[in-house]
Amino acid sequence: MYFELTASMMCANYGNLEKEVRELEDGGIDSFHIDIMDGRFVPNFAMSLNDMKYISSATKKPLDVHLMIEHPNNRIEIFLNNLRKGDTVYIHPEAEYHPSTTLQKIINAGMIPGIAINPGTSVETVYEMLRIVKKVLVMTVNPGNAGQMYMPYVGEKIEKLLPLKEKMGFKAYWDGACSKEKIIQFAPKGMDGFVLGTTLLFGKDKSYGETIHEIRHYCDDTDSQTGRQ
Repeated sequence: MYFELTASMMCANYGNLEKEVRELEDGGIDSFHIDIMDGRFVPNFAMSLNDMKYISSATKKPLDVHLMIEHPNNRIEIFLNNLRKGDTVYIHPEAEYHPSTTLQKIINAGMIPGIAINPGTSVETVYEMLRIVKKVLVMTVNPGNAGQMYMPYVGEKIEKLLPLKEKMGFKAYWDGACSKEKIIQFAPKGMDGFVLGTTLLFGKDKSYGETIHEIRHYCDDTDSQTGRQ
């Protein structure tokens, strides 16, 4: 079973970021997840515009830029002008008065438009935006910090979201407290990808390549039992 794996770079070792990017790329990561926080929309500051620009210059892999900032429409061009066509930009609908306007700017710039859904945001609230976006990032923890606990009620929301994928034409991604058990449970149900942080990828004794290889085979037993290829 194939699913995308993206590395949450706010969890990387910034003592040698070039080495981190290279080893993740060599290890088979699909993309690099860039969390940008403004200290207002979420109670934390994380990666910067310069971090994003450096990682973009250091890899040919696509970037997933997650903007946890208030009113991204006011500054969206700063990010779009420093990304490549085909990169993904997620915004939070709660952070913008007219999120569809911001999403259209992302589309016009040749980027992949996405929305991030907080644990307390319902599928019904963002239903119409699902027609516009190509990716939906489901937050299974409150945004702002790594290493938080999974919120079990988000699973029910995912169950509502996944049946809409084909009709609306989007892919669904998991972000937060991504464990082996959650991949085994939700990948067969239709989650297209998972953001990997400290739970599975960073700070382990194995190389990134070994870890990523193991994660890609988590669902092998599930596939054999269900007949999936």
